[in-house]
Formats: sequence, C-alpha cells, structure tokens
Amino acid sequence: MKFFIDTANLAQIKEAEDMGILDGVTTNPSLMAKEGITGTDNILKHYVKICNLVEGDVSAEVISTDFEGMVKEGEALAELHEQIVVKLPMIKDGIKACKYFSDRGIRTNVTLVFSPGQALLAAKAGATYVSPFIGRLDDISTDGLNLIAEIRHIYDNYAFDTQILAASVRHTMHVIDCAKLGADVMTGPLSSIEGLLKHPLTDIGLAKFLEDYKKGN
Repeated sequence: MKFFIDTANLAQIKEAEDMGILDGVTTNPSLMAKEGITGTDNILKHYVKICNLVEGDVSAEVISTDFEGMVKEGEALAELHEQIVVKLPMIKDGIKACKYFSDRGIRTNVTLVFSPGQALLAAKAGATYVSPFIGRLDDISTDGLNLIAEIRHIYDNYAFDTQILAASVRHTMHVIDCAKLGADVMTGPLSSIEGLLKHPLTDIGLAKFLEDYKKGN
C-alpha cells in the first residue's frame, strides 16, 4: 500500500518524508488556502516546492469545470514537474479531460468519487488514480469503506490498471481498514500515519527494557 499525505504544509510533508515511508502527496485548493497560499503563481510555485521535497507523485488539482479549461490548466500543471499528476473532478467534462490526458501519457487522478459507477467511468477513461472520499461518506452516515470494497471488486473483475486512492482518510483505523480491503493508496493527514506507530504495549515494553538496563548499568 502506498502512503500519500494530504496537505500543502511543507513541514508536515518533510516530516513524513523523513520517516522513509512516504510515496506521494495530494493537495487541493482548500489545503492551499489553509496554508495561506493564494494566487495562481504562488500556487504553482508551491507545487514545485512539494515535488522537490518528495520522490513520488504529487496530485495538483485543476480549478476549471469545463473541458477546455481543464485541458489548459492540466497541461500547464503537467509541465511544472515530471512528478505532477493532474487532479480532475468527477464530472462529465472531467471524464473527457481524463481520456484526453491518458491518451497523451499525462497521468491523472479523478477526485470527488462517491459511487462505484463513478469509479468505473474513471477507469474506463484511463485514470491513473481514482479518489473515493471515504471520510465524507462516513460524515453522512454512509459506509465509506464499503465503497472501497465495491470498487476493488469491479476493478479486479476487469483488470483495470487504475489505482484506488482512498481519500478523505480521517484516522488510523481508516488506514488499516483500507489496507485490508486492498486499496492501492491511502491519503490522509500526518496524524493518521503516525497513529500506526502507537500501541500501549510498545510503550510499556520499552519503558521496562530501559528500566532494566538502568538497573544493571
């Protein structure tokens, strides 16, 4: 399973990268705004800074909602850095743009996916990644993890190459459950990754080892 971090915060990205387990980064306009990054030029420069911090894929999202606008933005994003993956919304023109880019060897991430049918369309259009938002489904009392299982089943039926990128991951158990279901990638906050480190028996055992060492030294 690949681990992506969902943020535009360079310090958090570096912290995850320093752990040696980071495979990529996902961002969106909301995350950019959260870091106070506004204006097209500043946003584009920030994407390059992120690419220079990590070795893996960096999803950069288009703002346009029409085909021509998405193509223009996506081509500009793809030219920024070889690690950029163009992030497209799950709408009709987004699927058209996905097909356009996949035919030209430009990698894509179809985002805001909430149903198996949407995921099927993204795979048919040649998406590199599809991003089902499990946390947002949980927010409306719908089982987000079941969507991961349904997409996995469909993709396995037809041997689609599109990778399932479990998005809107909120906590550590989301990571574990997505791994059990066979998601190819998870993307979430640094806390969801660092939570995998934690277990009370580890803390108790380490404290006991150190205590015993001090007694004999």
